[in-house]
Amino acid sequence: MERAVKDNRDFLTSIQKRNPYNHDVVAPDTPMVNVYLEDEWVKVPKGINIVEAAKLHGKFLPHYCYHPKLEVVGNCRMCLFEFGMPKSDKDRKPILGDDGLPVGHMWMPKPMIGCATAASEGMGIRLNSPMAKECRQGVMEFLLINHPLDCPICDQAGECKLQEFSVEYGNDSSRFVEQKVHKPKKVDIGERIVLDDERCIMCSRCVRFADEVADDNCLGFTDHGSHTTLTIHPDKRFDSNYSLNTVDICPVGALTSKDFRFKMRVWFLKETKSICTGCSTGCNIIVGSRQDTVYRLTPRENDAVNSHWMCDQGRLGFHYIHDEKRLTQPQVKVNDTVMPASWADTFSQLQVAAQGRSGSSVAILASAKLTNEELFLISELRRELGGNDVLTDIVPHTREGDDFLKSPDMNANTAGAALLGVCQDGHDIAKIKDGIESGAIKTLFVFHEDPVAAGLPEDALKKLELLVVQDILPNPATALADFILPGASFAEKKGSMINRDGRLQRLNRAIPLPGSALEDYEILLKLRAAVTGGNGLHSIEEVFKAMAAAHGAFGGLTLAGWGQ
Repeated sequence: MERAVKDNRDFLTSIQKRNPYNHDVVAPDTPMVNVYLEDEWVKVPKGINIVEAAKLHGKFLPHYCYHPKLEVVGNCRMCLFEFGMPKSDKDRKPILGDDGLPVGHMWMPKPMIGCATAASEGMGIRLNSPMAKECRQGVMEFLLINHPLDCPICDQAGECKLQEFSVEYGNDSSRFVEQKVHKPKKVDIGERIVLDDERCIMCSRCVRFADEVADDNCLGFTDHGSHTTLTIHPDKRFDSNYSLNTVDICPVGALTSKDFRFKMRVWFLKETKSICTGCSTGCNIIVGSRQDTVYRLTPRENDAVNSHWMCDQGRLGFHYIHDEKRLTQPQVKVNDTVMPASWADTFSQLQVAAQGRSGSSVAILASAKLTNEELFLISELRRELGGNDVLTDIVPHTREGDDFLKSPDMNANTAGAALLGVCQDGHDIAKIKDGIESGAIKTLFVFHEDPVAAGLPEDALKKLELLVVQDILPNPATALADFILPGASFAEKKGSMINRDGRLQRLNRAIPLPGSALEDYEILLKLRAAVTGGNGLHSIEEVFKAMAAAHGAFGGLTLAGWGQ
């Protein structure tokens, strides 16, 4: 976008610092080499490991300990493959054919691990030879010796790699008849995470993540052999703001989230691509929902934004959606009594109440957690009510950030608000307060903010002749409002936002709205028609098109025409 509201190089550098390995990212100038992969000559970047080389050509080499964003340790041995060296002459030079490729290979008598083997010119790779399969079956057999075979009650069932690979690559029966080793269960190692050591396969992904990415070196292994146990340092707890990423990367059910544990079977969840609105980073996420309820948020890979990770605050910041106090019905104040009303009646009465109100007697307080489309409609409402005469501002929300994903700006779309001319960074809130108290401002529109918390005291709000609040939860202002318009959460609407690095991203609707609530853009279209008579737009796609026509940063784009 003009695009970039902010240069993102510093942020991408911070991502690289927390993910120094990036085995799946290849530099553009990396030379290509020829490898003999599954009886076919193909080209891969020189030095790439065999797991990634196979992936480039649509082939899968199973693995547990390897993760593309973590250091390679070769713990699990699951990615064994048969390795071949090009046949050579008496001078130990490869024998080449007319096509310049080696003629035949000398296959090694023992396998090698794919995660720690770099691709080189002419090497042979057999992923599914009899030797590779037999070795893989042996690894699976050892992993299952002391593992509890109770998949139906395990919280990881449905997304467990041990379960999947045992079916795909393991034996159909067990030769182990001795007593299994029992290890600690349901160990509380942190505020948000539980450890079941019996399920751990010692892949060390969590240990490496805590050390390399979360910068919280508190996990490790004790004892040896069959009694090796994952544990927490005796003087520490795993309370990092990134701790729940270890639940994502754990290939088995050893680490589970207290929030999601035994709440829902994952195969029932509908997965919707979206973005986190907890701060201006805009982490790419998957919204897991079922039957109108959001059960979890998990990170979605995007190296330009959040890599494979997201913070725990963002991950758990969705429960307000299902608050029992959720506003689900339009409400209108009649003779100091708030009454539920239909949308038609609400806007009919609002049209009468707003008649003749414009210019400096009107003010707007909006949230920078709204989408670009919603902020555009607010800017159009402002223009039609009097333009610059209408004091308009967003409420800044800040906190202490970090050098990774946690942004100090808690507003997800500050960049969008600035681009669309709605943002004054809170500088006009004091002017709005003074205008209300002096009687100059008689009408206030509030969109998804608590004006009292923003600095407009209740005594001042009581002086207004017309207070319209659009939100999803009650706050002190809703108790004083003449009109309450129930809107949507991030999981219940579609639209776009611009993150702190100027990247345009899209929200997608995961669940339906409760009760009579509407998507915010629909409310704003109806509000605009009632208050100013302006409209002509009917869908979110039409709103985006109108916004693109008015703002060159969106020129040539459509809401459905760009990726996540």
